Amino acid sequence: MSRLTDRFRQGGVFVWFSGTLLAFCLAMILSLVGFIVSKGMGYFWPATLVQVQTPDGPVLGEITGHEPARGEETEKVQFRVGNRDIYGQDFRWVPAQGMGSPEQPKDVLLIERLEYGPFIGRVASLSHEGQVVATGPQALAEAMKRLPEANRQRHQIQSIEKGRVGELNRRIEKLRLARRKLEAKGDQAGLQALDAKTAEIQATYDQVQASLEQARTEARSWTLNLQTADGQDKEWPLGSVVRMVPANAMGTFDKLGVYLSRLWEFVADDPRESNTEGGIFPAIFGTVMMVLVMSVLVVPLGVITALYLREYAKQGWLVRAVRVAVNNLAGVPSIVFGVFGLGFFVYGLGGTIDKLFFADSLPTPTYGTGGILWASLTLALLTVPVVIVATEEALGAVPRSQREASLAMGATKWQTLWKVVLPSATPGILTGLILAIARGAGEVAPLMLTGVVKLAPAMPLDGTFPFFHLDRKFMHLGFHIYDVGFQSPNSEAAKPMVFMASLLLLIVVVVLNLFALNLRRKLRKRLGGSTF
Repeated sequence: MSRLTDRFRQGGVFVWFSGTLLAFCLAMILSLVGFIVSKGMGYFWPATLVQVQTPDGPVLGEITGHEPARGEETEKVQFRVGNRDIYGQDFRWVPAQGMGSPEQPKDVLLIERLEYGPFIGRVASLSHEGQVVATGPQALAEAMKRLPEANRQRHQIQSIEKGRVGELNRRIEKLRLARRKLEAKGDQAGLQALDAKTAEIQATYDQVQASLEQARTEARSWTLNLQTADGQDKEWPLGSVVRMVPANAMGTFDKLGVYLSRLWEFVADDPRESNTEGGIFPAIFGTVMMVLVMSVLVVPLGVITALYLREYAKQGWLVRAVRVAVNNLAGVPSIVFGVFGLGFFVYGLGGTIDKLFFADSLPTPTYGTGGILWASLTLALLTVPVVIVATEEALGAVPRSQREASLAMGATKWQTLWKVVLPSATPGILTGLILAIARGAGEVAPLMLTGVVKLAPAMPLDGTFPFFHLDRKFMHLGFHIYDVGFQSPNSEAAKPMVFMASLLLLIVVVVLNLFALNLRRKLRKRLGGSTF
């Protein structure tokens, strides 16, 4: 009994208890990350296509789940049958009772399409401009041979639509706004010159549209005649096929190639099919840009506030009240910041900017609607208490002797702060920035009110002057997870996308934090200073 009492007094029991809790927390974190990785990364591996006979006819697809027998209900097997445009749904539960032996036909394949999800079945024939070119296995081989060229044509069409056509549309819109100004002034000579320029751009636009339509017609000239397991036929243009995967006839290395191709598409391509297929590059890009803009805004605001409270403000009840208010701001629900951002930034500042500088565009708002600037400012306000507290602690950790030495050499108070105190406190300030990034990157509720969208037609950063467009809406990984997981019309197909988007959000946050940590380490090594 006395030995146990001595252990309690020495604290050994509490050390073991703390270590056990730490190990338990690490195990939970690793388990969560491992679960997300296994559910997400495994989705891209080409699954075996299984065909079974049922009382209702043959069923062909990927086996994606099992439901054991419960009470009077028999065992069920879930198939991803695809062919949404034919069956109306991608997934189907099949009772195990009465189901025939599973088969793995070599001639079946999964065709990833731009619309209606995947098609699972067989290629009956390949046609060019209505004439059958090949049938059976030869049709599949010829289609696989021509698919890379069809994909190249599709990417070229998309590039023209986003690039040249988008640029001409923007120029025409600018001319329309300029015409409104000239009409208000009654400048007839200016209107005539503007009309001539508009006609020139419109002629160029018509030429681009004609060449674009010709390219679309050429892309639709090759047609696949597809057949489902139950004998239904479907014609589909080869130009609208993303990938053809004969999974049952592929070796391990071929499947690995498809896996890497799908993974790269997910990271680098645009989403399609209500965000349940394709990639999420715009969401990754929007998340990183929003965090960077938020960081640029929150650091000066937080540092200046902390400098004033710590170095200049007369310490008293008012300063103590301000510090209490700042600390309490960290506990305010994020949706409250979103409502404030919507009212103050979007409707207040944005509406005023539109009236002063973009009156010709009204009633269509430019800055009086959600955008990446207002979303970043809102998250800057959300995370500024963290930066203020961390900066105050870092300033307080700078040795008093350094300040006194600087003042003794004849430096002013501001010179001492700028040349001595702030450099020494920089690692601690970066600590606050790291915490701000960790919180701000995952917030969703404020963004839903201040600028995030399900699908952004253009990214905030592009090659069009002024290159960085603060007024544009953007996509965000956190909102993308919410949208795909809870707003998707095809919840079963969306599950893997939720896990992969979650994994990418974790990776983005970790990479941003590692960058800030490395910068802090280098500054601490170079400048010394606080260890906060």
